[in-house]
Formats: sequence, structure tokens, C-alpha cells
Amino acid sequence: MVIGLVFAITIQAQATTVSEIQENINRDQNALEGLNDEILGLQDEQDILEEEISDLDAELLNTMAAIGLLEDEIAEKEADIATTQAQYEEAKRIEEEQYEAMVLRIQFMYEQGEEDYLSTLFSAGSFSELLNQASYIEAIYEYDRNMLLEYQATKDLVKALWDQLELDKASLQADKDSMDEQKVYLDGLLARKKEESSNYDALIARARQEASVLKTKIKQEQAELKKLQEAERRRNAANGTYTVSNANVSDIINNASGSDLGKQIARYGCQYIGNPYVSGGTSLTNGADCSGFTYRIFSDFGYSIPRTSYQQRSAGTEVAYANAQPGDIICYEGHVALYIGGGYIVHASTAKTGIKLGKATYRQILSVRRII
Repeated sequence: MVIGLVFAITIQAQATTVSEIQENINRDQNALEGLNDEILGLQDEQDILEEEISDLDAELLNTMAAIGLLEDEIAEKEADIATTQAQYEEAKRIEEEQYEAMVLRIQFMYEQGEEDYLSTLFSAGSFSELLNQASYIEAIYEYDRNMLLEYQATKDLVKALWDQLELDKASLQADKDSMDEQKVYLDGLLARKKEESSNYDALIARARQEASVLKTKIKQEQAELKKLQEAERRRNAANGTYTVSNANVSDIINNASGSDLGKQIARYGCQYIGNPYVSGGTSLTNGADCSGFTYRIFSDFGYSIPRTSYQQRSAGTEVAYANAQPGDIICYEGHVALYIGGGYIVHASTAKTGIKLGKATYRQILSVRRII
């Protein structure tokens, strides 16, 4: 997992203007917001991971419990197998004894010979006794045969039970082996998840530390900004102009009455605050004079207005200053500016101050022209 949390958080070279410091603050605040988003994202991912770890812990406990039950069942089967094996051996012994006894009786009969067998029969004093003698001999053989069959059946039944117990034990052992493999897998997976959670702890801690550094840096920059703004306010108060921080420009424009297009034009002009004043210039970045500044702004929005401040005083339609809206041109003697709302203008002032914000009423207003 690769998470982009490495920021080169260092204090920049000492800024010398309000716009430079505000730019640094905006950049650092964006970086701080990005870090906070990263922290929230990491915490969400870690929460999911912790949920997975809890599920794995529960699954591991269930698996271990199942293994314990299987071990108990296997032990019971082994005990049953031992008992059944003893029963089988006993049944086999009795069967063999019965078989040996029958063999001995048959052997005795044949050793006596057929004549002795017949003499035993004909030694009877009467026909009834003869039948009894024959029935007795037949009963002995029938008993031997039935007993042998019974013992054989018992032995076979016990052997079948023994075989089934062995199969049951093998099945239980296979289940236990599978559970053992599952436990090994769960142990490994749980260890990896816990390691990932530890990594998240480290990443979150690092991001929080970086955020703390950024917060400290922003506070320092804001303190420096406040000093510069106060110094600039005092200077502007001395020459009758006023400035506001870039942080307030958007509020000034958004809160003013007027069209969306006029506000777009006002925002567009304000983004060049701090750029140089160049007499005869029309570049918003490399330098423009007052009318070159307004000329280029309206040109970039597809509007063609005269190039000089004197000619622009007749462009568009005139409106009263009380009804001025963002995007109107404020005309002074030999000078023009772009109105942004709230009583403020942005204009290419002088070579010393460049493009800056100011109060619209810092000089006498000759006309307000609406181009759009």
C-alpha cells in the first residue's frame, strides 16, 4: 500500500507582500485540507481493517472450538474402536473354539468308523429308542452347525462395526486436518491484518504530525500577514487609498448585487493583483496601465472597448455610482478602474504599487460605465 503523505513542509523564504503571504497561506491551507482528508481516509480504512480483525478473531475462536470438538470425537471413536476390537477378538476366539469342538466331534465319529456309528444306532432296544438315538446324534450336529453360524454372524457383525468406526475416525481426522489448515491460514491472515493496522497507526501519526507542523506554519504566516496588512493600511490611509486581504475579495464580490458575468469579470481582474504597472502596456501578467488593464480584461471576455481612459469614459452605458455593480468601469480624471462591489475597485495604479485594490471613492468619480 502506497499512500502519498510525504510533504516538504518547510518555512518559505520571507514573503514581502500581502499577496505573497496570502498565497502561501492558501497553499498551506490546501495542503492541510489534503492531509486532513488523508487522515480521515486512513482512519476509515483502518476501521474497516479493525472490523476484519474482529471477524478473524471470532472465526479463529470458532475454528479452535471446532478442532477441540473433533479431537474429543476422535478420542471417543478410538475408545469405541478399542472396545469393538476386543469384542471382535473375543467373538473370533469363541468361533474358533466352537469350530475346533465341532471338528473334534466329527474327527471322533470318523475315527470310530461307520460300523461303530451303526452299532450305536442298532444297540437300541426298540425302534423308538433307535429313533431317539438317531435324533440325538442329529441334534448334536445341528447344534454344532447353528452355533458355528451364530458365532460367525456375531464375528462378522462386530467386524462390520469395527470397520465403520475406523471409517468414522478417518472422516473425523480428515475434518480435523482441514480445520488445522484453516487455523494456520487464519493465524497468518490475522497476523498480516494486525501488521497492516500497525502500519496505519504509523501513517496516521505521521500525517497528524505533518498537519501540526502546517498549522503552526499557517499561524506564523497569518501573524505576518496581519502585520503587513496593518502596515499597508497605515500607508494607504496616509495617501487616501485602502486595501483588503485577498481572503475578503471573494466575499466582497459574492455579496455584491449584479450579474454572474460581471462577478466573473471582477474575479478575473482580482487574480492579477500584485502584477506590475507598465505605461502603455496591456499585459495582465507582464504589466499594463490603467486603461490597458480594463481593455485586456474585457477583451479576454470577448468585449471590445476603446483603448484609452478618455475613450472608455464614453464606452457602454452610464449608471449612477449608487447602482454600480461588479464588472463596471469607474472613470476618474485621466484614470479608470474595474469595480468589484462593496465600494472597492481593482486597478493598475502606479509603477510603485502595480495592480492593486482600493476604495472606489478615493478620487472624484466622473462616470460609471456598464459594458455588459
